[in-house]
Amino acid sequence: MGCSTCTTAKDGVVAGCQTKGGCNSGGCNRMNVFDWFAEMPISFNENFNIVEISFKKGSRKGFYRNTKNLELIKGQLVVVEAAQGYDVGEVSLQGELVKLQMKKRKVTERDDTIRPILHIANEFDVNVFLDARNKERETLVRARAMAKTMNVEMKIGDVEFQGDNKKVTIFYTHDGRVDFRELVKVYARDFKVKVEMRQIGARQEAARVGGVGTCGRELCCSTWLNDFKSVTTQAVRYQNLAINTDKMSGQCGRLKCCLNYELDTYNDALKAFPKHADKIETDEGTAYLRKTEILKRQMVYEYEGQRGNFIKLDIADVKELLFMNKGGKKPKSLQDFAIIETVKVDESKHEDLVGQVTLQTLEEKERKKRRGGSNQNRNKPKGKNPNQNRDNRKK
Repeated sequence: MGCSTCTTAKDGVVAGCQTKGGCNSGGCNRMNVFDWFAEMPISFNENFNIVEISFKKGSRKGFYRNTKNLELIKGQLVVVEAAQGYDVGEVSLQGELVKLQMKKRKVTERDDTIRPILHIANEFDVNVFLDARNKERETLVRARAMAKTMNVEMKIGDVEFQGDNKKVTIFYTHDGRVDFRELVKVYARDFKVKVEMRQIGARQEAARVGGVGTCGRELCCSTWLNDFKSVTTQAVRYQNLAINTDKMSGQCGRLKCCLNYELDTYNDALKAFPKHADKIETDEGTAYLRKTEILKRQMVYEYEGQRGNFIKLDIADVKELLFMNKGGKKPKSLQDFAIIETVKVDESKHEDLVGQVTLQTLEEKERKKRRGGSNQNRNKPKGKNPNQNRDNRKK
């Protein structure tokens, strides 16, 4: 999904499409923030030197101090200090917008855990970094095979090498705790680097791996969604959606995060609906509630014993009918309050599309075509070459 030139670096600068808000294709770097201060020459705070660095196309981001006052640009590869050794990342954001990101992630400027940027990545650093990235796919396959051989019940989702190629982090998912002490020893002996096992949730795994959802777009968790709020089955019920686990579940196997996007709108709309409106008493019989169309502010009822005869009512009429039942009165029929939906058909458009074509006109057209063909054949001179026949007549 990324640009073909994103992995091509010159003097430590990644080429790519060079858009300030992120890659045009949407796959070069995840979780991008549009830098709308980029074209402004003024500096809001010269003493602020914290830069946001992304690792592995945005699957992991961190804040680092530019203590050496290096001239950095977006998309540039830099070498940063790690817990052990160093790592290579890409400059994803700098300037005033970094403050907003730090506030969002609850990181303060005085935090001692913010490590410094060592220097801009040179050719040697980039080569080591690319070698480490190229080994991740093979390492992932081998790690899964080793875990299966040793009967360790866990799902390995992703593998990430450190920029200096001296440490590998293996991300796995499991519902409970896993005893992987013997497995780590086998990993360290086979990969010949320091191994760190990190347990993540199913949603975090989907965010790292990425993919395309049922809507046809990239997953929200891998493009812009930072925090994962709990999604319950109540969100499905409030929106009157069918509880189908196959349709309601995302690639992570959990309920889709997008079920929460419109939940507040539905909750606000439900406040206008009457409560205890399951049935309405009329002279024709008892009508039961079958469906609620929340956004249309309509309620659909059906008489007992009359299956398929649905009657749509406005919520204002339903409140009036319930008030009548509460006072001991019954309306004659719900048909007097039913919403009649009429479909307007523009006949002029149909005339333009169909015209006055009938079966009779088609037959006449075909008959004329046959007559014209027979007359032409009858008048055509005999012989292979009509010019030759004309010359013979002159003689």
